[in-house]
Order: sequence, then structure tokens, then C-alpha cells
Amino acid sequence: MTSRVYSHDSENWVAPRAASALRAVVPIPGSKSLTNRELVLAAVSDRPSAIHRPLRSRDSSLMLDALAQLGVACLDSVVEGSDTLLVTPSSLTGNVTIDCGLAGTVMRFVPSLAALAVGPVTFDGDSGARQRPMATTIDGLRKLGVTVDDDGRGTLPFTVHGTGSVTGGDVSIDASESSQFVSGLLLVAARFDNGITLRHTGSRLPSTPHIDMTIACLRARGVTVSEPEAGVWRVEPGTISGIDIDMEPDLSNAAPFLAAALVAGGHVTVPHWPTRTTQVGDHLGRYLELLGGVITRDEQGLTVDGGVGVIGGTPVNGVTFDLRDAGELAPALIAVAALAEGPSTFTGIAHLRGHETDRLAALVTEINGLGGNATELSDGIHLEPAPLHGGVWRTYHDHRMATAGAIIGLAVDGVVVENVGTTAKTMPDFPALWTAMLAS
Repeated sequence: MTSRVYSHDSENWVAPRAASALRAVVPIPGSKSLTNRELVLAAVSDRPSAIHRPLRSRDSSLMLDALAQLGVACLDSVVEGSDTLLVTPSSLTGNVTIDCGLAGTVMRFVPSLAALAVGPVTFDGDSGARQRPMATTIDGLRKLGVTVDDDGRGTLPFTVHGTGSVTGGDVSIDASESSQFVSGLLLVAARFDNGITLRHTGSRLPSTPHIDMTIACLRARGVTVSEPEAGVWRVEPGTISGIDIDMEPDLSNAAPFLAAALVAGGHVTVPHWPTRTTQVGDHLGRYLELLGGVITRDEQGLTVDGGVGVIGGTPVNGVTFDLRDAGELAPALIAVAALAEGPSTFTGIAHLRGHETDRLAALVTEINGLGGNATELSDGIHLEPAPLHGGVWRTYHDHRMATAGAIIGLAVDGVVVENVGTTAKTMPDFPALWTAMLAS
């Protein structure tokens, strides 16, 4: 595997203010959610897989490193001009420590894979990762008969003692804090002796489109998956096929660029927008239209036209959104709504408190720090109109906080985004892409 280093530049970045309406086409790198799911599936498939145009970012690099430590060969294609990863499955071996960084897909997907390895596998990560809830993953594996040591913390670090096989069967978990807990068990369950019947016992289940994505990935590889009733999933034991797959662009990472059209005016196009997808970012068109944009889908991709935009004198609409199925879009949409003339309310996103940071508290703190009027709700955020001013926008090592600050900086002089390099988690070279969009 070719070694890649992704920036953690801690220097402050002055978010550029838009000087004119945009006329930009912004190609977006591959989907992080799909890339990391396909990497895990490729590791336990019956033959090699070729993943074309995968995301190259810190999160995907951490996943590649995790698989390599478990004995899976992940190599770049030797064909000149090809952007392809060749993943060759093999017997999984333990006696390693896996660095999860801040990647939820690594800390929640790979432990089930590690249960199929022979030997102990320890999981740890960045300091912020040790604050993210992991008890559901740990408890789920224990209910399947896997020994996991965590000293009672329910967080990183912990050790999975793999024996090379998992019996599988019926298991109940509470995935109220993240749908990743469900996906993490479903992804490799076909390799369990008896598959899995997984039941969610909580009162809510956020980001269900991500579970739909996991199921679609499994079925594309020949795995039999059913949902006998709401909140219950059955994966039959069997072969996981190796395949060739093209990665879709990461539609959630398109959010700040498409939202920029509403703020700066003009239009922004993201090419290669899929006609059908399980990505939650596909909802962007509907949300941005309600905020005031004009949306076009055609052979060029998805285009948002913001007219003259906020800087041209047309503020965005105040809105009321329930984002329980699209929480990862919340920071970008809330950043746009902070510039609206009317009040906005975003609900259904209590689970964002358990992401890279407590995103609800972070967004309220930073918006108010620039003169805004944001209030944290039990499951969301309410915004009242208020003039914003410049200042430091802290990111809390959260890539979506960084891009939210960039959006506000389009209309507000002197917004300084702290540690913009954290965007390398899912979007390498974000500052360069942002600057190129403004120069178009």
C-alpha cells in the first residue's frame, strides 16, 4: 500500500469572503461512507476486489492501515493513470493495535472484523475519539460471544480477542446514538457461522439511510439481507463476493460548495451526481431549495443557483428542518441559516453530540461568538436573525465545523477558521478547492 500523509495543519485560515457571484464546477472526491464500507467487505470477500476512484483522506487511510495490520493486502493499481485500490482478502491475524484516529467507521466497523482474526486486536485513537460512545459495539460483540476488554469504560481504548470465528445468531442492541453500530455488525455478519439477526431496542434510530447504504453494499456482493420488521435485520451466512466498483462522489462533502451559491450568489455544479444513491447527501437539493436556491439535475450533475445570494442582498429563507436522517448535513445547513432574515429550527439531531465533537454545543458556541443568536435544544438548534461579525471560528478537530465556518466567511469579513487542516479527515485540500471555486 502506498503511504499517504494527510495534513493536520493547526494554523488559522482566514476564510475568503466572496467578491462576486460564483460560476463554478466543483468535482468532489469519492464517498467516505461508501469507500470504508467497501474496504471492509473486500477484506472478507471470496476473491480480490477493485475499488475505483476511492476517497483518499485521513479516514480512508486509517481504514487501509487497519486492514493491512490485520493481514489484508491493499495496493494501488500499477496501471498508469488508474485511481484504483486492489484489495486481496486473506486469513486475518491479530496481535496488533489499530489507530482509529477520529474515524467512526474505523472504530465501529473494524471490531467485528477483528473478531474474525486470530489473536487480540487493540483499538485506540485520537484524544477526541476516546470521548465517542462505543459501549454498543462492545456490548454487541460480547452478546455474540466475543471477548472484549475495555475496563468498563465503554469507550476507546479496548481490545477484541479474536478466535478466527464468530457463532453469530440473535443479538439486541440500542443504536440510538449512531446507526454505525448497526452497520458495524451487519457488514461482516455473513461470515459468522449462523449469520445474524440484529434487533434495535432504542426509541430512536438516527441516520437510517446509512443502514440502507450498508444493506445495498451487502446485496451488491451477493449477501442475503432482509428486514423482517422495522428495526430488525437478518443477514444469512454465506459468501461475500469480490467485485469491481466505482465510487460515487461524497454528496455530503458537496454540501458546503453547493451551499456557497446561496451565500455568494451565482451557481455551483457538482458533476457526476448519481441518479440513484443511498447517500444522505442526495437530500441536499431539497433542503437548499427550501432555503431559497434553484436546483437543477441534468447530465452536468447537480446545480444550485443562488441568484444574487446573501452578498447581493437576497438573504436565505428561515426554515424548520427535521434532520434525523441527514444529521451530517446539519453543520452546513445551520451555517447558511445563520445568515437568514427569519428564524430557523433544526431538530432530530441529538446524536450529533457524539460525533467528532458535540456538534450542537460547538455550532451554538461559534455562531454566538460571531454575534449570532443560536440556542441549543434538547435535540437540535434554534436560530434567531442577528448580524454577524468576524472572529475566530474554532473547529474542535471536526471537519464539518471547519467547512461550516468557511460558509459563514463567504458573507462575513474576518472569519478565521482555526485548524482548517482537520478537513483532511474526509476532504483533502479543502482550502484549495474552496479558493478555486471562488476564483471560477
